[in-house]
Amino acid sequence: MSEAKIIDGKKAALALREKLAQHIARYDKKPELAVILAGNDEASLIYDRNKQKAAQEAGMKCEIFHLPETVSQEELLSLIERLNADDNVNGMIVQLPLPEHISQAEVLKHIKPEKDVDGFCPVNAGLLLANSSEAIAAATPKGIMHLLKSVFPDLSGKTAVVIGRSNIVGKPLASLLLNSNCTVTVVHSKTRDIEAETRRADIVIAACGCPKMVKASWIKEGAVLIDVGINRIDGKLCGDIDFDDVKHKASYVTPVPGGVGPMTVAMLLENTFEAFLKQNNLKK
Repeated sequence: MSEAKIIDGKKAALALREKLAQHIARYDKKPELAVILAGNDEASLIYDRNKQKAAQEAGMKCEIFHLPETVSQEELLSLIERLNADDNVNGMIVQLPLPEHISQAEVLKHIKPEKDVDGFCPVNAGLLLANSSEAIAAATPKGIMHLLKSVFPDLSGKTAVVIGRSNIVGKPLASLLLNSNCTVTVVHSKTRDIEAETRRADIVIAACGCPKMVKASWIKEGAVLIDVGINRIDGKLCGDIDFDDVKHKASYVTPVPGGVGPMTVAMLLENTFEAFLKQNNLKK
């Protein structure tokens, strides 16, 4: 079989951001995103600055609230309540993971659902599960769906296996796939034979944090592979899929980097813009 085609997330994200900028330019008032970061994790700092840069390039306002590692839960919740009450702030995200002394569940519960552009609060998670049009879908799964639909405009009847059951990717992605009429299997560390499940799938999405775990022997001929993993081996980035091993058996595959990552930021911005429209009773 010829080498798999690359699903270029960087190119797709750029196109989305450019289209978003054109929409935003039509309004005098601009969407505003608030990003909360607690601690000094360097990767998170870089990621949040990239979000801010992308938002500003799209014509949005974006403010980063950088709090110390020692910030109390009460102080963090107080900031969230202040941003909830600020009509100028349309979207809010809290960078995860949080310091160990802070309850992630409690923090996410306090974000107004209509401003929860990460899609992690219990209300949005429930609305997504119910296939409600009011749901704000988690950014990474939403980005994955965009990439999949560039290959399969109609996903009805496709079999998909999601490796990983996190609240951030695996579970919301399974809901989005089901809502698009896929037959979905979620596998995880307690699954007895993961390879048997992935070998029968049209689509395999790896989001487990295990470097190069998915091999050519794990997939069927012509499968479409989405790699959500970001790992380092000897200083080099790699995904959860062994790209070199699968590239002659898969039909399409996302690279790492340059696949799912850029889509996450693009979808955060799209969610913020859509929240802005709803909160101001505007039409696109």
